Amino acid sequence: MATKSSTHRENVLNIDTTLSVTLARQKISLGRVLGMVPGAMLTFNKHYADPMELEAAGLPIAHGEIVKIGDKFGVRILEILQPNSEQAAD
Repeated sequence: MATKSSTHRENVLNIDTTLSVTLARQKISLGRVLGMVPGAMLTFNKHYADPMELEAAGLPIAHGEIVKIGDKFGVRILEILQPNSEQAAD
């Protein structure tokens, strides 16, 4: 028989969260954003083969590499990140 705490833990672990893969980030002016048109190209200071950041609920949780799986893409996990004290305080 499951205890109350184990049932609660199972319920918490079944909560869905948004998982995102961040390819790159950069700050640009709002004017440049408003000036974008279809076909515009943006260059980032990140090599295409560098690890990507995997986020759960907006917090970084892992680094991985992009892989092709059939006609879809996926992420191969390279490193699991440890939560830092700032994330734990939020």
